[in-house]
Amino acid sequence: MSTILPLRPSRRDVLAGGGLLVAFSFASRSLALAGGGEGGGGPQVLRPDLPGDLKIAPELDSWIHIAPDGRTTVFSGKAELGQGIRTALLQVVAEELDLRPAQIDFITADTARTPDEGLTAGSHSMMDGGTALLNAGANVRMILTRQAAQLWSLPVDQLTTSGDGHVVAPDGRRLAYGAIAAKVSLHVEAIPNAPLRNPASYRTLGKNYPRVDIPAKLTGGAAYVQDLRLPGMLHARVMRGPSYGTNLVTPDLAAVRRMPGVVAVVENGTFLAVVATSEWQAITAMRVAQRVNYVRTMPPLPVVDGVQTLLGLPSREIVVLDTHDATSPTEHTITASYSRPWISHGSIGPSCAVAWLREDKGEKALTIWSHSQGVFDVHRAVAGLVGLKPEQVRCIHSPSAGCYGQNGADDVAAEAALIAMALPGRPIRLQWMREQEFGWEPNGCGMITKVRASLGADRKISSWQYDVWSNAHNNRPVQPGGYAVAQQIVPPFAPQVPAPIPMPEGDGDRNANPLYRFRNMHVIYHFVPQMPLRVSALRSLGAHLNVFSIESMLDELALVAHVDPLDFRLAHMEDPRARAVITAAAERFGWRSRRKGDGRRGCGMAFARYKNIGAYCAIAMEIELVRESGRIIVHRVVAAVDAGQPGSPDGIANQVEGGIIQSISWATREAVTYDQSRRTSFDWGTYPILRFEDVPGSIDVVVLDRPGQPFLGAGETAQGPTSAALANALADATGLRLRDMPLDPATILTALGPEG
Repeated sequence: MSTILPLRPSRRDVLAGGGLLVAFSFASRSLALAGGGEGGGGPQVLRPDLPGDLKIAPELDSWIHIAPDGRTTVFSGKAELGQGIRTALLQVVAEELDLRPAQIDFITADTARTPDEGLTAGSHSMMDGGTALLNAGANVRMILTRQAAQLWSLPVDQLTTSGDGHVVAPDGRRLAYGAIAAKVSLHVEAIPNAPLRNPASYRTLGKNYPRVDIPAKLTGGAAYVQDLRLPGMLHARVMRGPSYGTNLVTPDLAAVRRMPGVVAVVENGTFLAVVATSEWQAITAMRVAQRVNYVRTMPPLPVVDGVQTLLGLPSREIVVLDTHDATSPTEHTITASYSRPWISHGSIGPSCAVAWLREDKGEKALTIWSHSQGVFDVHRAVAGLVGLKPEQVRCIHSPSAGCYGQNGADDVAAEAALIAMALPGRPIRLQWMREQEFGWEPNGCGMITKVRASLGADRKISSWQYDVWSNAHNNRPVQPGGYAVAQQIVPPFAPQVPAPIPMPEGDGDRNANPLYRFRNMHVIYHFVPQMPLRVSALRSLGAHLNVFSIESMLDELALVAHVDPLDFRLAHMEDPRARAVITAAAERFGWRSRRKGDGRRGCGMAFARYKNIGAYCAIAMEIELVRESGRIIVHRVVAAVDAGQPGSPDGIANQVEGGIIQSISWATREAVTYDQSRRTSFDWGTYPILRFEDVPGSIDVVVLDRPGQPFLGAGETAQGPTSAALANALADATGLRLRDMPLDPATILTALGPEG
């Protein structure tokens, strides 16, 4: 009996273009429920006893197919975003199947083929997706080994696997996986305790395997959705106001239609798009249409108060933490407020999508190629937007410039789909312009925290009052109304209602509950539904400012207590793995023998466990302040990370290095600017990001080896500790405690005063 394929046709077999176009439905994909994860549709749990995402797709053929010739295909609902997860997940499943990675065809994030694992977000790819593949691989290897034992009439515990796709008997006989798989079915549910391989005998997992997504990117190959070219493809541009919340006033669409190469102008309410034969023709036509005034259709932007406007908006109080420990006398109290502005994703490549509507005998099938981090949400929400059933919409993930959050990827997919619906039979490639990306994408939330902390006579924290104000960080579209275009078309969709993500994940309150043991902790999240600017997920969500605030306050308290910042942290930390990470970073950095602050140079450290359930990360940093200009030079950074069993140590190091660089950029430069009617940061001049000349002189990442421990996910663990360590290093160097990001040269020079 041959293995059942993990693809099965739905009731709809659609003929188009002279060939058979099959609208597939994933064999065991569960229905999605809105509201889970970071704004994504939360997959329904079918088998809560199974580890990771196996619980939402228990059948093994949902994940693994072995052909009679031994070729193995593996399916994952997680997407490659430039974080190297395709390689790490490949290593995981290759290890437990005991195959060479080169023997595996790896299919990711395709709503017609792969499990619905929700979003690729929140550092869950290894925690949930990797855990699922680890255990699915172990289940399949167990089934193959048992079948071989039955064929040979041998005890199963006498058999081994070879590392290249064979089961091996004690006498040397070998049986290929393909030959065994032809006699069994993998359309069976996994068991929760299939025996895993011994970490001591790992061949692939925990090794530095070459990234499989890099060659095409280095050689100029077809690596991104922007590179996709389909027969008969047309190019589109949206004609719109300068930023979210604006409309063009009477654009000359007649002139646009007369321009060379223009195939169509799509009008739906105030949504306008031009479609042309070539990309440049579409751009030229778009510019003609946009040579008109615009009008703001939403309340004015908060120019006067900036992010402080959050404090005056209605909010819902959510109690995050409230302990009532024994009180002790208070020796000293510090009250402080910290903030960060609205931040752009700053993707190097503007968002892009390709959509293709095909029809046959009245049946429609829409395929979208998108770099959204939630292709399953796209296929459901876009279906509602364009009036199709979800099974008529297939969304295939195609990489683009990384953003780690919700940039314009979801919106451009929806808009490409709307345009494609008006031009059936022709693939439509829609790319936003740079100024549209900056003007229309959701920003990372501006946030404010207020901290009141007291020291006891024992030089430990005796009370901790913490408040955080933030909008929702989880506004990814799970309904049609979540797209910006949904309020422009006729009839419009009601906007998606913002909602906070519950703890322990959290959004604005993510990492607001310290892992440290403080006495008398009271933590409140002031959730602000009204959004002065359009916002959604940005890497690490609220953890960035919350860790910045907590770790800055710890240094402020340590200074008052006359205790070294390292010792102060260890005195309040009980988690042994956290202590090990903090100590490892300090030892590699040489914290005990570090250069003391001298007015220009200084050192700082910070720690957090991401979401208190993910990877542990400690950062130590040495900086120099150029007092004449206010520029911060980061000389060296040491990071120690415990992400559980390392799938790819080099991959973890890459993620942490990237997080460090991005966080330094956030902390020292980045802030969305605007006037009352529109955003004004439209390019790299008005929205500066870290340049190569400002990258730290050295970054040293220590990855702690935790063989056999659960995967913890490391993609966002460095964001908060890095910005906090930088602020602490600046305070050590100069005595300046700056609490409002960005810590840019103008802010620093103002704080230094005229004497410098």
